[in-house]
Amino acid sequence: MSSSASPLRILFVCMGNICRSPAGEGVLIRVVAEAGLADRISIDSAGTIGMHAGERADARMRRAAAQRGYDLTSRARQFTADDFADFDLILTMDEDNRRNVLALAATAADRAKVRAFCSFCSEHDETEVPDPYYGGPQGFEHVLDLLEDGCAGVLAWARQQLDI
Repeated sequence: MSSSASPLRILFVCMGNICRSPAGEGVLIRVVAEAGLADRISIDSAGTIGMHAGERADARMRRAAAQRGYDLTSRARQFTADDFADFDLILTMDEDNRRNVLALAATAADRAKVRAFCSFCSEHDETEVPDPYYGGPQGFEHVLDLLEDGCAGVLAWARQQLDI
């Protein structure tokens, strides 16, 4: 639980931090802002690999997100063990991401912060957010559908943590 003095911190994690996790970050930023909680909830994203560090989100994801009114402005970075101390909730996009993040967890408390993003979805049955990188435009749209669904659940979780 986050104290009222410091914001609740949420991190999205995918493999390269150029498609799914920056889109999740962008969707949740807007959801949180629309709920009037931007000063109470901090959102970031990271990738399990550092290959794209410093890059903006994939242009196809930025385009698909912009068509829905999301602005993806973050730059890719690699997830590190230090992120466990910095975040209250770490949302992984698929099972590979989850395993890679958990491999860096030093404690049970660290492991408890890691959740599959799709566990917050209420309208979709998927257990993973598929990587759209090698597919066509519909893959990016499907990712955004899942993110919009799950971010509503993440907001509900955050409200419980903040006791509001």
